Amino acid sequence: MAFLIDIKDMTKTYVMGSNIVRALDGIDLTIKNGEFVSIVGPSGSGKSTLMNMLGCLDVPDSGLYHIDGMDVAGLSDNALAAIRSEKIGFVFQGFNLLPKFTALENVELPLIYRGFSHKARKKHALEALDRVGLSDRLYHRPTELSGGQQQRVAVARALAGNPPLILADEPTGNLDSHTGKEILDMLDKINDQGNTIILITHDNLLAHKAKRTIEIMDGKIIQDSEVR
Repeated sequence: MAFLIDIKDMTKTYVMGSNIVRALDGIDLTIKNGEFVSIVGPSGSGKSTLMNMLGCLDVPDSGLYHIDGMDVAGLSDNALAAIRSEKIGFVFQGFNLLPKFTALENVELPLIYRGFSHKARKKHALEALDRVGLSDRLYHRPTELSGGQQQRVAVARALAGNPPLILADEPTGNLDSHTGKEILDMLDKINDQGNTIILITHDNLLAHKAKRTIEIMDGKIIQDSEVR
């Protein structure tokens, strides 16, 4: 099984006033295609910085980062944007849906930027919405959907176009516990269908819903364990 993520000796430092904060301190990490991995740590642990690196939202000060075989550590902003568009589907705590767009239109939107034809993007969007159980809500706008349904639309948007990586940042943070469990169960099912998922969370209970848990503290990985 090939590595989708391959990170070697990644560092990231921030200057905050007179202090130098080493947000990432020599991170080594590999994630295989098809894994369901959680990255857990408290505020200030470096978890969010690592998420930004994994999502190509920022670049490290030093070290190597390969995603799907591509070396992205030193790419320009435009090149990173292209990688994000093609390789990564994002699911955030806030659903980030456009209020005037239907569920189908929200899922189609990123495919427009990727240059998909109208026919192709509709096909991909319909398939993605079917995978999250929303085939009967295609033409509903966000205000006509529950919080859980809105997050399902966001997951479908991440799935559309079949990126190799789904990066979920606190995806249950705005949901009640029952609905949050439904979203995690859905991510688990999506993983069983072959998608690689990285779940970012501060909650150890949520982290252990994944099949592998990576704990980060003070910019270092302190534990990496299979949990089921």
